[in-house]
Amino acid sequence: MLCPHDQSELVVSERRGVEIDYCPSCRGVWLDRGELDKIIDRSMDAEIAAEAMGPTAAPFERASHDGVRRREARNESWLGELFDY
Repeated sequence: MLCPHDQSELVVSERRGVEIDYCPSCRGVWLDRGELDKIIDRSMDAEIAAEAMGPTAAPFERASHDGVRRREARNESWLGELFDY
């Protein structure tokens, strides 16, 4: 399948049971029918589970590749991982 934006060949990847078509050139993401619903349902499930576990972990600092220390949350949403290309 070709990217509607730049006509590059789309790459298909499966992340956590959701099939994602993405363009390596423009980084556009396309979902088939029902896949957005799966993402939303899993996001809600993750939020409910996080609330049941209590307060989130405190942020921690780490040095990035440029040597600058940045604060990050330990519990990041799985959505970030889902779209990390």
